[in-house]
Amino acid sequence: MRGGRWIGVAVTGATAIGALRLLQTRKASHRRVRSQLDRRRMRPTPPGDYRLSVVIPAYREQRIGETVERLRSELEKVAEDGGLEILVVDDGSGDGTAERAEAAGADQVIRFSSNRGKGAAVRAGMLAARGRAIAFTDADLSYSPDQILGLLEQIESGWDVVVGSRRHTDTTTLVRARRLREIGGRVINLFTYAVLLGHHRDTQCGLKAFRSDVARLIFSRSRIDGFAFDVEVFHLVEEYGLSLAEVPVRVQNTTSSTVRVVRDALRLLRDLFRIRRWSRLGVYRLEPGQIDRLLTT
Repeated sequence: MRGGRWIGVAVTGATAIGALRLLQTRKASHRRVRSQLDRRRMRPTPPGDYRLSVVIPAYREQRIGETVERLRSELEKVAEDGGLEILVVDDGSGDGTAERAEAAGADQVIRFSSNRGKGAAVRAGMLAARGRAIAFTDADLSYSPDQILGLLEQIESGWDVVVGSRRHTDTTTLVRARRLREIGGRVINLFTYAVLLGHHRDTQCGLKAFRSDVARLIFSRSRIDGFAFDVEVFHLVEEYGLSLAEVPVRVQNTTSSTVRVVRDALRLLRDLFRIRRWSRLGVYRLEPGQIDRLLTT
């Protein structure tokens, strides 16, 4: 009996030591990743025909025309100073969303024949956009268009990626989301720690901007079509040693979202495990020096 007890103590001790070492290793990795994320780099001006492209993933958006017109109006100064491109990706709506976007004056409208997911829609738009900076935002404009100007300024000051954060201390929530969505969002952020090292406060904010060369690097290698695509983007930013700035936002949640909290949370968790598995298999890995070549040519 006494020998079994000592074996139990030894096993418990070894487990505790292993957990402590794992925690120390993760903390060291966190410090390394945060140091890389927080280091802004001065790179050559990225390629593009416009100063800014705005990508809007849309699925059965009755008010997409108003969205395009509002973006055009509130970003008029960008259009006058360097050029503005508005690009709508109709994610298989089948209800005239694409036609309404065209009638409102979208510069590009990409149509999917079937619903593929927000990640697939954003990817298609980011790869087709022709701006030197490329942002994407939600079709319901939960984040007012003028906030894109702040992201553009940060990109032009040298950041590779700039993301809105609803958890930022300076963020203002004008209309709160339903309680279930808030809880679901917080749970999802906790699960992202299994994939990400940077302890990002908010991975799912629908307002993000990229240098055009960085956008092509990331979205040409992303694979997730659903809502976990945001987490995959953060993972690739960490994987490729890119810089990232988090900025506060003003958010006005709507009741017309097509998100289904429980269903989409389960799908997101499934995709988080896919990202982790693909990372371990080296699916995202690039050749040494390839990133610098892609961002300097």
